[in-house]
Amino acid sequence: MAGNSSRRGATRRTKKGATAGSGGVRRRGLEGKGPTPKASDRPGHKAYQGGSGGSGQGGHGGRQRRGDAPAPGENQVAGRNAVLEALQEGIPATSLTVLARIEGDERVREILRLTTARGLPIAEATRTDLDRITDHAVHQGVSLTIPPYEYADVDELLEIAHDAFEPPLLVALDGITDPRNLGAILRSAGAFGVHGVILPERRSVSMTASVWKVAAGAAGRVRVAQVTNLNRTLADLKSRGVFALGLDAEGDVSTRDLASQERSLGTEPVVLVVGAEGKGLSRLARETCDQVVSIPMGERTESLNASVAAAIALYEIAGVREGTGIA
Repeated sequence: MAGNSSRRGATRRTKKGATAGSGGVRRRGLEGKGPTPKASDRPGHKAYQGGSGGSGQGGHGGRQRRGDAPAPGENQVAGRNAVLEALQEGIPATSLTVLARIEGDERVREILRLTTARGLPIAEATRTDLDRITDHAVHQGVSLTIPPYEYADVDELLEIAHDAFEPPLLVALDGITDPRNLGAILRSAGAFGVHGVILPERRSVSMTASVWKVAAGAAGRVRVAQVTNLNRTLADLKSRGVFALGLDAEGDVSTRDLASQERSLGTEPVVLVVGAEGKGLSRLARETCDQVVSIPMGERTESLNASVAAAIALYEIAGVREGTGIA
């Protein structure tokens, strides 16, 4: 009886030791992953809020986006390449969520290193939890939570140009709802010297994780303002000497003729107003603009994507400015 008891005890000790040993492996695997997240930042916890309460590192001052809790996936940059690029560009973030028992490749190791270096909390989650918080995106076991974007004021955009000793070059978006378009426009804005982008609060895309993913580093370099009424903002900019240039397929002037306009777009403040793909500029925005221009295209081409059209127009304006010695 004593021998049997000893064997049973040894069995129990072996099982217990194995459990402790595997836990030790898990603990070593988590070494260097930063502090334990708060309950509100842990996807598996009932208090989880999707990171909506933090301001994150590298955030901008200004007015925060309207609304309560973000929609599923709205504040999540998902996927190994996307998360790695976001961390390398230093975009604002509040926490990282990784799949429990994730198989780490070079990208995952670098993601963990960069996250730890920034002092961001890291939480482990089940695949079900990651599917839920990313709205079933292809997350590959990693998701970066970003805080709600803090919008600039239009005056701040003008100050950015003033501090650079350049005439303001702004972009205003009229009715664009696709986050991929906004992300691509931000990339073009960063490439062609735009000092800021203006969005209306209603019937418009906003600064979500999808935009950060497309725009990459440009979203951190080009400030975005959100306004209650776009047309009133355009009228106010005009009263302050900013030339409102509409971009629409029905424009009566070609973008190639910008350099020959009576009012030099290379030396004066300009806000380029971009309409939605297919719909173009709204009636009120068109009436508010000082000039409406179009991009010359072949007869068989119906329209260009809004972000492509914006890139072409900004390229033309940048060319005019370079010719005047500003760019």
